[in-house]
Amino acid sequence: MNASPLRIATWNVNGLRARAERVAAWLDANAPDIVLLQETKCDPAQIPEGLFSSRSYEVAAIGAGGRNGVLIASRLGLRDVHESIADYTPKGHDPELPDLLSEPRLISANCGGIRVASVYAPNGREVDAPHFHAKLHWYDALRAWSAARISESAPLILGGDFNVAPTDADVWDPAALVGATHVTPREREAWSALIGLGLTDAALAVTPVGERAPFTWWDYRGGAFHRGWGMRIDHLLVEPRAGAILSSSVDREGRKGASPSDHAALMIELEPAA
Repeated sequence: MNASPLRIATWNVNGLRARAERVAAWLDANAPDIVLLQETKCDPAQIPEGLFSSRSYEVAAIGAGGRNGVLIASRLGLRDVHESIADYTPKGHDPELPDLLSEPRLISANCGGIRVASVYAPNGREVDAPHFHAKLHWYDALRAWSAARISESAPLILGGDFNVAPTDADVWDPAALVGATHVTPREREAWSALIGLGLTDAALAVTPVGERAPFTWWDYRGGAFHRGWGMRIDHLLVEPRAGAILSSSVDREGRKGASPSDHAALMIELEPAA
């Protein structure tokens, strides 16, 4: 009998302490094997007590108080933790730009023989602003880090809030976003360079031809969620060596109700390679 598929999920919770009850209910309902959280907005010592340990998860996390922060929770073991991409500063990096590489935006670990990373890419703020150029440099570093991991024995899965909508099909109205971040050619080129390492966009891979992969983010303002004004900026990128992607789903229900995150959880099922 074949083993059960692996369930791997990513979710920008926009504050783990504020959403602890929601996260607990979601864990109980979905039982992912590996959980990647972003924008936890807490130090590791501030993770709500028992939230993961009582559900048989091991946890690795980094944070900076009230901003950024990424976390991995695993039921498959958790070893060889990496906490930064700062050593992959790209050539030509302008030292006058904001230092985003040292922020707590990536953590990775070997979980059951797969190298998984929880990724929180910079927003970019405004096109051509210093933070926008720093975002592009950050993507260069992420690509270099990922290329180095792909050369290792364990297959790689990246999951998180990448703050890029890869194509016009990944936003509700391309015309409404002209001149905004997340959709510029330079950001999409950085995304394509990352994918070009040989990674598969899991949600897109299992979306039927002619259909659009589900959005994962909706602004809090203007009733965007109920109007369907969303974007697909949260992704799970799978190196084929990790196994076959069986399914992908977005938890729209988690975006409803009182005080939700502005992101919905994305989860895939994976048949591990033999």
